[in-house]
Amino acid sequence: MTIAHYACGSRDHGSSRRRFLRQSLSGVAAGGAIAGGLGSLAFGAAAEQLKSQDMRVVVFNMHGGLSQLESWDPKPGTKTGGPCRSIPTSVPGIHISDLLPYTAKQMHHLCLMRGVNTAEDDHGKGTYLMLTGRRQSAAAEYPQIGAVAARMLNDESRGLPGHIVVTPGGGGGKGNEAAYLGPKYSSISLGGSKPPPNTTRPEAITDESEARRHEMRRHLNQEFLSRRRTAITDAYTHSYEQALRLMDRKDVFDISKESVADQDRYGKHDFGRQCLMARRLLENGVSFVQVTHSNYDTHNENFIFHIEQLGEFDQSFATFVADLADRGLLEKTLVVVLSEFGRTPNINLYYGRDHWSKAWSVVMAGGKLARGAVFGKTNDEGTEVVDGQVDHGALFHTYLRAVGVDSSQSIAVDGRDLPIADPAAAPIWKVLT
Repeated sequence: MTIAHYACGSRDHGSSRRRFLRQSLSGVAAGGAIAGGLGSLAFGAAAEQLKSQDMRVVVFNMHGGLSQLESWDPKPGTKTGGPCRSIPTSVPGIHISDLLPYTAKQMHHLCLMRGVNTAEDDHGKGTYLMLTGRRQSAAAEYPQIGAVAARMLNDESRGLPGHIVVTPGGGGGKGNEAAYLGPKYSSISLGGSKPPPNTTRPEAITDESEARRHEMRRHLNQEFLSRRRTAITDAYTHSYEQALRLMDRKDVFDISKESVADQDRYGKHDFGRQCLMARRLLENGVSFVQVTHSNYDTHNENFIFHIEQLGEFDQSFATFVADLADRGLLEKTLVVVLSEFGRTPNINLYYGRDHWSKAWSVVMAGGKLARGAVFGKTNDEGTEVVDGQVDHGALFHTYLRAVGVDSSQSIAVDGRDLPIADPAAAPIWKVLT
């Protein structure tokens, strides 16, 4: 796998999404004042009804900072526009970058948010606020959208994890994104084409022997839990049981089961395989999938990098959206394309664009969102938002509302009610149906 070197020098690019279970457990134990337990949502029958609606979320994380000017909000013919042009889409009057010709044909499914202002130009902090809807603080740790979606939407009876991150080199490790929801709702990291490792039982172990082993394990666990039950012991128990369910359903993660034609349509590269894996997971009822497409931190040669990166992204993403629509899944699936920030309108002396969070774009589709729509506007050179400004908090509320979750609800943790989204923010009602 190629290692990208970023001009900004941030350590955040070197952070792997793969975590071992012990890391996620220690993160919960040391998570600060509000991370005392696994947490329980005080919604009762409402929560079960929500899960029965079978809604899902998929996030495309364009890590490094996708340029809005080379994608969703081009400014051709201006001093900030660069060499890219805008092209018409399937919705009259809406234009996007000429680097996205396939996606342009799916515009009737999309909702462009062109007025994003998050005021955070740091990679790590920007990623945190876009995935949690809150600013990073030493006083509290908040769960990411994947953990919240897994807790609110996942039907555990299906035997599949509710929170999966698909990324090149993903090998089944646990993430640490759930904060006070507990490690049960942290991610499992998968590669783009194969089941997690170690999901095939050795031939030397018989069915009878396997059953006895697990019977003994469960008996000992129960004895221990009756005396010393904690969030960490519950997480260990859940991990064992989840691993067994994964072994039973490992074929879900094998894209070789898909037709050669489908594999060709998505592309014979990592991102294409990740998108096909994501579609396969959503079809099998996984409630949250994140796909990562990296190397957008284009301080140097911004235009060359975006031609290459978006050339890979465009067909795979457009195929994914079209397939969800054709298969009747888009009504039940929220699709989000985000970054930690955008890129500067100003072009630097290295033909690059630097970090820019003042005026950039996020794209959504599906669920309870308006289709073929644009919300928000930047000025002629893309330097500021002039209409429909939104931030990370409003977007997070909107993600939840788009899959039927009341974002004003709270989570009961150790006797404290913690809002699942920033109570100072509100959904973007104008894009919700």
